[in-house]
Amino acid sequence: MDAIEVEGLRRRYEAADGGTRRGNGGSQGGFEAVRDVSFSVREGEIFALLGTNGAGKTSTVEVLEGLARPTAGTVRVLGFDPFTERSYVRPRTGVMLQEGGFPSELTVEETATMWAGVTSEARPPREALEIVGLGARTQVRVKQLSGGERRRLDLALALIGRPEVLFLDEPTTGMDPEGRRDTAELVRQLRAEGTTVLLTTHYLEEAEQLADRLAIMQAGRIVASGTPEQVVAERPSRITFRLPPGTEARELPLTVQAAVEGRRVSVRTHDLQPVLTELLVWAREAGVTLENLQARSASLEEAFLEIAQAGNRRDGEPKGSKGPKGPRRNAWTGAKA
Repeated sequence: MDAIEVEGLRRRYEAADGGTRRGNGGSQGGFEAVRDVSFSVREGEIFALLGTNGAGKTSTVEVLEGLARPTAGTVRVLGFDPFTERSYVRPRTGVMLQEGGFPSELTVEETATMWAGVTSEARPPREALEIVGLGARTQVRVKQLSGGERRRLDLALALIGRPEVLFLDEPTTGMDPEGRRDTAELVRQLRAEGTTVLLTTHYLEEAEQLADRLAIMQAGRIVASGTPEQVVAERPSRITFRLPPGTEARELPLTVQAAVEGRRVSVRTHDLQPVLTELLVWAREAGVTLENLQARSASLEEAFLEIAQAGNRRDGEPKGSKGPKGPRRNAWTGAKA
């Protein structure tokens, strides 16, 4: 059964000054940040929504969280519209925004206690803080926390209501490696307990290790989706080494000759095992050593960058350009950030 269903979602921002904004589906007077997006997330699944800045991730997630109304299309979370039927959805979901915006003078425990006071069937505040590793920091003021500790506090408050569906927007930004590892382990534990998790992150290795399935957004659309293995499998593997001394490129196997640049050889192939086997057999028979030999499958990061660069070329945008992002809202007041 699906915990989240998205069908034909569109989200458009109208130009504040009534001027003209074009590009990425924009037209006179506005900008379309999400364009006909459809996907689903199964119960008890970790689903990662990836994309460069301006790809439409935040605009999509805000609709799922019930913070914004879609321009078109339908969205269901646990069978309900998260915007018009918010009272049915909000008590059963947890939301970790990119920034919590908590009162800086309160202690960690006071912040958790205040949040628990407005949350249905909340965990004991200290329990939530222990879960995320802040049990020893309960009497510290929020303003004295490190960036990583603030993210842990954000996560604790997202978990305090024992959510069935958990939205994590860049959950490990600012955390040290230990914090990222602990958070990843906690997310896996939540999945094992039946929690559905929708995750956005710029740490692609994190997404590759955690996600059961993922979708990559580009210019407001989903351009790749599936399991991490399926998305990566569409990209070529790579074999690299240095040409042995005294060896000419023409002496290499035919499948490798075209990949020589000076003394460096870099082969991209969808048939890693046969090509590597042919190369190693050749090296043995030729009696040479392939210096700095490396052979590896494509990574999610390589797939992501390839998709992003292809999208930029297609849209005529410079590499690394950033489109408009939807406004985030303060976790306490609901006001636009």
